[in-house]
Amino acid sequence: MDTALTLTTDMKLVLGLVGFTMVMFLFERIRADVVALVVLVLLGLSGLVEPDELFNGFSGNAVISIVATMILGAGLDRTGALNRLAGWLLRRSRGMESRLLILTNAVAGINSSIMQNPSVMALYMPVAARLSSRTGIALPRLLLPLAAAIVMGGALTMVGNSPLILLNDLLIAANANLPSGAATLEPLKMFAPLPIGLALLAASIAYFHFFGDKRLRHDDDGTGATPARTQSYFSKAYGIDGDVYELTVTADSPLVGMSLGEAEALHNAPLLLALKSDGEARLAPPADTRIWVGSVLGAMGPKQQVSDFAQNHFLRLSARLRNFGDLFNPSRAGISEAVVPATSKFIGKNGRDLQLRKQMGLSLLAINRDKSVLRENVRDVNLRAGDMLVFHSIWTDLHEAAASKDLVVVTDYPKGEQRPHKFKIAMAIFAVAMLLALSSRLPVSIALMTGVAGMLIAGVIHIDEAYAAINWKTVFLMACLIPLGWAMDSSGAAAWVAGHTIERLPTGTPVWLLEILVGLFTTLFSLVISHVGATIVTVPLAINLALAAGGNPTAFALIVALSASNNFMTASNPVISMITGPAGYSGKELWKIGGPLSLIYTIVAVAMVNLLY
Repeated sequence: MDTALTLTTDMKLVLGLVGFTMVMFLFERIRADVVALVVLVLLGLSGLVEPDELFNGFSGNAVISIVATMILGAGLDRTGALNRLAGWLLRRSRGMESRLLILTNAVAGINSSIMQNPSVMALYMPVAARLSSRTGIALPRLLLPLAAAIVMGGALTMVGNSPLILLNDLLIAANANLPSGAATLEPLKMFAPLPIGLALLAASIAYFHFFGDKRLRHDDDGTGATPARTQSYFSKAYGIDGDVYELTVTADSPLVGMSLGEAEALHNAPLLLALKSDGEARLAPPADTRIWVGSVLGAMGPKQQVSDFAQNHFLRLSARLRNFGDLFNPSRAGISEAVVPATSKFIGKNGRDLQLRKQMGLSLLAINRDKSVLRENVRDVNLRAGDMLVFHSIWTDLHEAAASKDLVVVTDYPKGEQRPHKFKIAMAIFAVAMLLALSSRLPVSIALMTGVAGMLIAGVIHIDEAYAAINWKTVFLMACLIPLGWAMDSSGAAAWVAGHTIERLPTGTPVWLLEILVGLFTTLFSLVISHVGATIVTVPLAINLALAAGGNPTAFALIVALSASNNFMTASNPVISMITGPAGYSGKELWKIGGPLSLIYTIVAVAMVNLLY
C-alpha cells in the first residue's frame, strides 16, 4: 500500500467530522441520534457522499436486519418463553448456586445470539429478579455476569449485535476502494463467528466462576436491589413500609379544595396512592386532582403516621379497604422498580414534567441513584440514565408504560397479553428464518424479515406491537452514521491514517500484535462514542491497516466488530447502563471487575480470529 498519500481537503473534512462526532458523543450536550443526523447532512452538503447515495444507509441490509431482530425478539417474548425459563433454570440447578449462575449465564448468552443485546437484557432482568427473590442470591451477583454473558453471546452469530450486523455491509462497501490486485472481501456467513462466540462466552462464565464472583461477593454490601415485590424489601431498601388505610375527608378538613399534590406536600403526609371522588376510585390520581368533602384517600404508611395525619386534618380513618380493596389487590397492582435506560426520553425531565400519574398511571415513590435513595420531592428531581424508579401502579398501566422503551421494569410482575399457545408456532417460524439465513442465496435481512412476516401472519405479534418493539433511536443512529464510514474509505482518509500508522511502528511488528492494538483501540473508541459509531469509523481503518501490514483484512475487520462491544466498565454500553441502577454498582466496581474481563475478551477474540483466519 502507498504510505505516501497526500492529505487532501476531502480527507481533512472527513477526519474533522470524525473528531466532531467523537467530541459531541463524549460530552452528550446533544442527543447521539441528532448528532448523527447533523453528520449525515454535513456529508451531503460537503459533497463527500453523493446525494443519491446519502440516504442508502436507511435501506441497507444492516438496518433492516436490526429492525427484524428487534421484532422477532418481541414476538418470542410474547409467547412467554422467558417466563418459563426461570422455573426451568431453578429445576436444572437442583439447589446448587454455582450451577444456577452458570446455567443462567449460558442460556442468556445463547439467547443474545439471535436478539439485540439490550433487548435480551431487558427480557432477562425480570428473570434475574425472580431468581434472586426465590434463591436469596443478591442481584449484584447476578446482573454483571449476566450482562457479560449477553455481550459475549452476541458474537455467536452475525445478527447477535449491531457491530456484527454492520460488518458485512462495510466489507462490501470497502471493495469499491481496494487497491488493484487486492482480493475481494467476501461477506461472512450467518454462523461464521460461532467458534469465537463460544470461546468468549466460555471465558466469561469461567471468569466469574473462578475470579469475578469472589469480587462481586466481597463488593455486595446489600445496597443493590433484590426485587421480590415484598413489603420487607421495600421497607429496607427505600423506607417504604406500613399498610394501606382509607381516609375519608370531612367537611371540617383543611384538605377540602386542595389538590392532591398540595396534600402530599403537607408535613408528615403518608404516601397518597389512591383517591375516590364522585363515585370513581382510581390509583395514581393526577397531582392536580381536587379533594372535596366525602373524597376518600388511599394512604400508605406506618399506622401511627397515618393516624396522626388523619387526626390533624380531620379525616376519618378506616383500616378496612371498602373502597379500594379491588384496586390494591396484589394480583392487580403493587410496587415495582424500573430503570431509566440510556435511550429513554425521560432523561433530563422530572416527574412533574412527565405527568407520570396523569399520563401513565404511575405514582413515583422514590428514586435510587448512586446507592442513595431520594424520597423528598421526587417529582422535582431530573432523571438520569441508570436511575432506579420506584412506582406504585396497576400492573397493566406499568406494562403499557414499559412498552414505550423509556423504562425497563426490573420487578417480575403480571404482564399484559401473552400468547403461550403460539410458542411452538413462533419457534417454528424462527427456525425457518434461521435456516434461510444459513443459505448463501439469501441476504440475512430477507431471511429475518421472512420470520417477521410469518409471526405477523400467525398472530404471534401484532403489527402495532412490532412497531413498538423497534428502537428507532438505534436505527436512526446507525443509518445516519453509515455514510461516514463510506466517506472514510472513499476519500482515502482511512488509507492515509493506516499508512502513517505503519510508518511509525517498529519494523517487523508482528501482525498479531497489530490486531491486539486494533482491538484495544476500538474498545477505547467505543467508550467515547457508541459501539455502532466505533465500528463504522474503525473498520475502514482496520482494512487499510491490514493491507499495509500484509494481514488479512477480513480478520482485522472482524476484530473491530467484536471489540466494539467490549465494554463492561461504563454506561456507554447500553447493557451496562441498564444494570448499574438495579445492582447498585459504582464506577470503581465496574472498572475493577469489568477491566480485566475486557482484556480477556481482546486476547480471546484475537486468538480465535487468528485460528480461523
